[in-house]
Amino acid sequence: MKLAEALILRADCQKRLAQLQQRLVRSAVIQEGEAPPENPQGLIAEVDAIVTQLTRLVQHINKTNALTVFQNEATIADALATRDILLLKQRTYTALVDAAANTGTRYSVSEIKLLSTVNVAEIQTQTDHLAREIRQLDTQIQQANWAVDLME
Repeated sequence: MKLAEALILRADCQKRLAQLQQRLVRSAVIQEGEAPPENPQGLIAEVDAIVTQLTRLVQHINKTNALTVFQNEATIADALATRDILLLKQRTYTALVDAAANTGTRYSVSEIKLLSTVNVAEIQTQTDHLAREIRQLDTQIQQANWAVDLME
């Protein structure tokens, strides 16, 4: 199995767990004399099975990411960490641009004038550059995911 396939399975397991949680919550409490819409014990057994599968998948994915050389002696795990940091920086810059660009509208000269403390255009350019860098790195990671076999 390729790493990308394992990542798809992981996402499916996570979605399935979220659905089971909703179904369990709906079946957790009933009126006296009523039957639950579904058997909670059966749902719990499904949760346990999916959690076991998900644990195994995550362990194999993490092992593969940690041991697979990606670029320039870095691993896929290193690339993922870099991407996460770039995303964090991009979100921070985007929030800064949104705040700095909102200097408000004055309806009269007696109202307080708000000024931006940063060059919005420059920060936006940096944000755009980060977005491009993230896309390129993500594409490379995706390519590696489809080329690498999942390690047991």
